[in-house]
Amino acid sequence: MARSLAALLVVASLLAACSDKKKAPAPPPTVLVAAPLKLRVVDWDDYVGRFESIDAVDVRPRVSGYLQTVAFRDGQLVRKGELLFVIDPRPYVAALNQARAQTARQRATLANAEVELKRARALFEAKAGSQQDLDTRVAAELQARADLGAAQANERVAALNVEFTHIRAPLSGRVSDRKVAPGNLVTADQTLLTSIVNQDPIRFGFEASEANFLKQQRALGRSHAIGDPVEVRLQDEPNYRWRGRLEFIDNQLDVNSGVIRGRAVLPNPGGLLTPGMFGHMRLPGGAPYDGLLVPDGIITPDQNRQTLLVVAAGNVVKLRAVETGPLIDGLRVIRSGLSSDDRVIVAGTGRAKPGGKVTPKPGRIVPQAPAEGPAYQSPVASAATAAP
Repeated sequence: MARSLAALLVVASLLAACSDKKKAPAPPPTVLVAAPLKLRVVDWDDYVGRFESIDAVDVRPRVSGYLQTVAFRDGQLVRKGELLFVIDPRPYVAALNQARAQTARQRATLANAEVELKRARALFEAKAGSQQDLDTRVAAELQARADLGAAQANERVAALNVEFTHIRAPLSGRVSDRKVAPGNLVTADQTLLTSIVNQDPIRFGFEASEANFLKQQRALGRSHAIGDPVEVRLQDEPNYRWRGRLEFIDNQLDVNSGVIRGRAVLPNPGGLLTPGMFGHMRLPGGAPYDGLLVPDGIITPDQNRQTLLVVAAGNVVKLRAVETGPLIDGLRVIRSGLSSDDRVIVAGTGRAKPGGKVTPKPGRIVPQAPAEGPAYQSPVASAATAAP
């Protein structure tokens, strides 16, 4: 009996101990906290635009004739002055020889007129010739000199025509394909032979809305100015890796669309940027300022506001409404609602409840490196074969 009573007392004491353990409060959850990251920030405005060449030329012949030679490969890079086409020069060479002969003839005529004039002047001074004869010789010499000038001008025109039979690149750039095959008749100033566009440097044309234009005026005290830096990315690039300068802003907004035209110029040494290609350009949206940044993942939308959790005095969790700005390397700029001394919960937000206590541990806010490679999934190939 005594043993049974003792056993019951032991069981009762164990049950009481378990009950006390169940009633003991759980320790506050552990979270990582960090002060907002301070960073000098520049806001950017994004524009969609298209690349365009600074200069583009349609190559047309300056003389008529039968095309003899095409001296380039379709689509190749050419330098200014490089030979592109040859028109059969033989008719123009013959015309040049004829003009040279005519020049020589007029030169001989002038020499004879000068001799006759000299003789007539000598006779007149010796009282052996008349004034009329002298005047006739003077007029003949002047006419011969004028005829020589006309012959020389005709010779220069003939020489130019011979030169024009060799059509050269008027600028450096990438040439299109030939539009006419050798053997075809081409007409001066009419037949399109090919075209050339220069690609280095290259322009980027865009349009800015009236809202962005007004924003610039208020943020910077002016609109964008010539020489302001720009950054451009292509459709398949995640980063703005192409850098250039603002080159042109129009002097008025279009009354129909409410936009203003602008252009930037960028170096393009490799020729990847091609006229007609689309891109995204960004311009500074205001003066640089000191910003506070937190991880974008800890910000939670709450109806029409954005919120995050901070640890206040006594390790009590507080819900803080903030005004957010742009995203920089995975971190969100906080425009208002947060101070540099706040302890922001950067990990363990799921365990923290507003009004409850937590056990804060020091954490860090580190920018994330931009992703490498294309920003989109490339289209799937319709067919494939084994590589040789």
